[in-house]
Amino acid sequence: MANLGGTYPLGGEFTVTRMGYGAMQLAGPGVWGPPKDHDTAVAVLREAVDSGVTHLDTSDYYGPHTVNALIKEALHPYPENLCIVTKVGARRSADKAWPAALSAEELTQAVHDNLRNLGVDALDVVNLRLSNAAGDYPVEMSLAEPFGVLADLRAQGLIRQLGVSHVTAEQLDEAKAIAPVVCVQNQYNLAHRENDPLVDKCAAEGIAFVPYFPLGGFSPLQSGLLDDCAARVGATPMQVALAWLLQRSPSMLLIPGTSSPEHLRENLAAAELELPGDVLADLDRIGAP
Repeated sequence: MANLGGTYPLGGEFTVTRMGYGAMQLAGPGVWGPPKDHDTAVAVLREAVDSGVTHLDTSDYYGPHTVNALIKEALHPYPENLCIVTKVGARRSADKAWPAALSAEELTQAVHDNLRNLGVDALDVVNLRLSNAAGDYPVEMSLAEPFGVLADLRAQGLIRQLGVSHVTAEQLDEAKAIAPVVCVQNQYNLAHRENDPLVDKCAAEGIAFVPYFPLGGFSPLQSGLLDDCAARVGATPMQVALAWLLQRSPSMLLIPGTSSPEHLRENLAAAELELPGDVLADLDRIGAP
């Protein structure tokens, strides 16, 4: 079994592999509808878990509903060590958009949808994702009310642990004052380093940082430098970008997604890649202010 980057605790209940798997890409185009190849989607989920992955990221608004149904079909009854992390705070509209869904009624419904479609009595981890129609970051709002709804559902035993997504350091502190926070899920990669201070804050406070879009938004010049670094270590650019993230912070957890078994194996192999100092120095130049 691969090392998968070691492990990291998510609160007091879970210890997960630092290399995980994100299920978003199992839905159809635009994260809408069923997968193009149902059997392959099921096979990818099973291979991820068989390879030792214990951190699975999903949401019931992927599809909507279809990705969680796939996870249940492929993996239920779930292995005891598998931690399924889901998120709420948005919904899918008929035009395939992602409007915010942060009212108490919407959040409660979303939690119950996840429970039903995953086939569980309690959700392992639920992230509150802040969003608005414009897709802004940061979202200028207090999260006290929506996070309080999830904290109440946690007190009822429907959720084991809570996280936040698309948040600032101040919003993280606001959430922590209401209930324990085990993870933060924000955009972060080699080219987009705006969350550098938040990455370090999470590490210092024992909170997992889970970057989404681990290979997004590169300029041609940045991509060229990444390609050069990848050639020097005999790996793919995606593997190097993932390995850099693992070496960036001890509390970094990765959830690269794919609907391809071959691509899954390539992603998992990135956890075995130790980048030398000269390559790390060149990679750091990509996202330097």
